[in-house]
Amino acid sequence: MTVTGTGRWFARPAAAAALRYGLAFASIAAAMGLARLFLYFHLPQPFAAFALSAIAITFWYGGNMPGIVAALLASIIRYSHWSETHAASRAIYDLVFLIFAFLMMAINRSRSELEVSVAERTADLTQANQELSLEIAQRKRAEEKLRQSEAYLAEAQKLAHTGSWVWRVDGKEALHLSEEWYRIYGFDPKDGMPTFDKRLQRVHPDDRARWKETIDRAIREKSEYEIEFCILLPDGTVKDLYTVGHPVFDASSLLVQFVGTTTDVTERKRAEEALRRSEAYLAEAQRLTHTGSWVWEVAPRRALHLSEEWYRIYGFDQKDGMSAWDQRLERIHPDDRARRQQKIDRAISEKSEYELEYRIILPSGTVRHLHSVGHPVLDASGNLAQFVGSSTDITERRQAEEALRQAQADLARISRITTMGELTASLAHEVNQPIAAAVTDANTCLRWLNRDQPDLDEAREAASRVVKDATRAAEIVSRTRLLFKKVSPQWESVDMHEIIREMVALMSGEAARYSISVWAELTAELPEVKGDRVQLQQVLMNLMMNGIEAMKDADGPRELMVRSQATEDGQLLVSISDTGVGLPLQQADQIFNAFFTTKPQGTGMGLRISRSIVESHGGRLWAADNSSRGASFHLSLPTKVETHE
Repeated sequence: MTVTGTGRWFARPAAAAALRYGLAFASIAAAMGLARLFLYFHLPQPFAAFALSAIAITFWYGGNMPGIVAALLASIIRYSHWSETHAASRAIYDLVFLIFAFLMMAINRSRSELEVSVAERTADLTQANQELSLEIAQRKRAEEKLRQSEAYLAEAQKLAHTGSWVWRVDGKEALHLSEEWYRIYGFDPKDGMPTFDKRLQRVHPDDRARWKETIDRAIREKSEYEIEFCILLPDGTVKDLYTVGHPVFDASSLLVQFVGTTTDVTERKRAEEALRRSEAYLAEAQRLTHTGSWVWEVAPRRALHLSEEWYRIYGFDQKDGMSAWDQRLERIHPDDRARRQQKIDRAISEKSEYELEYRIILPSGTVRHLHSVGHPVLDASGNLAQFVGSSTDITERRQAEEALRQAQADLARISRITTMGELTASLAHEVNQPIAAAVTDANTCLRWLNRDQPDLDEAREAASRVVKDATRAAEIVSRTRLLFKKVSPQWESVDMHEIIREMVALMSGEAARYSISVWAELTAELPEVKGDRVQLQQVLMNLMMNGIEAMKDADGPRELMVRSQATEDGQLLVSISDTGVGLPLQQADQIFNAFFTTKPQGTGMGLRISRSIVESHGGRLWAADNSSRGASFHLSLPTKVETHE
């Protein structure tokens, strides 16, 4: 027999059995002791009552078997100590003990079943409680995640300026409006959800009819809708919004709701408008400056961007798209293709910028001069990925430069003619000398031939002098004609010593008119320079003429010195010094300005033209006062320069 209740009192099986059966003997012994005690005091002998109590205690705490043992012990003791005279009394007592034993057994069984039931119920309740606790914890976690998700969603909507909403089709009543939606529309959540009319009232009057028509059409067609419109807040603020709505159907496929989002695109619209304005300004600036921008990938050599002005410069139609980039090579001038490609290839290999000028020929035959600049773009690995740059149509500038060069050449020629006009007397004297010498030598030759015995050797020598003097006169005339002649600049190797000697010879007559001594100190074996011979002659003639004019009325020695020397940086330095009045006080820095002159009849262009000529040769021209008296003009020219284009 299983005794469930006693498990609480006895932990080990063997000890529990001994205690249960010991309880039977102890309880009956206690009942007998109490009965003896009552007998001693001459009280009624309630052994049966005590025995029943002992049996009940043993059954309750010891279990069924110890209870039966207690009942048997009680019967034995009653027979041995308190035997009744009547058999019926004994039978009744035995029956009472037996019934009581069975009753206690039934009670124990019921108690055990109850305890088992209670234990099972307790276990079920415990398990249910644990499951409930787990469910509560899970629900709390879910609620916490939901709160976090809602917080993240609210923050995301705030950052994206996007509000969510749900509204019922029937009555167009709002069912849900997010916090960001209230902020966008300028409503206060504390006032509750605004009605459809209030929401419609916020739509800009210019967009209200279109907004309402869009929603009505979506309801009729049971379709999604999207629309961009403006709202007008009470404070006058105008916002640009973009709304997307999605239909929701019930089980019967009836349209019941619309769920969607509204995004505040005001900043994006402003940025787009600013970008459009910027692009328009850039396009206008490119049109005004005749500059087209471009971007091309290095590996496939394909264009990624070509501006509108680029198409105009190259004579393509924008409808041709990026294919015009490949066709542009056909329009590059044949004489410039190799040079242009060489510079681009070098820029690719060196990952460097490039800058070049070249010509293109349009289908109409028009030639344009372009100036292109490219800037390299490297990827994250440092590899060359793209070139971004611009191409400028410099045709008008080139034409203006050519016109300027022609005007400068014409002005320089006029200046030469003017100077030569001032040297007319000196030139006549210079030409007259060799002619007079030739006449004298010719007469001498005739005399030697008219003698009775002609002296052929003397006549031959006189004739040689005639040829020499005539050649000298011809050279003077030739040099003078060259200075008067209108020709394009001819760049060649020029011996500056030869030019200096020619100019000294040409100016010596003019110098002699004013008792001016002309000296030349030339360093031997100076390298030649690249330049135009006539232009360099004009510079020396202008500087020497200025020196002569500065000494016309000067007191004391009048000397014009021309020196040449090589500098440490590879320049050829020519100095023309005089002993005249020197540079004008407080105006020395203005003498090279156009139209500045200290001469009563001067044009103020001589020194300006001279400096322009020297600078076009890559050199410098400057002036300084001498330490004693007079002034010196210095010009430096490079001895190693590229051929002028």
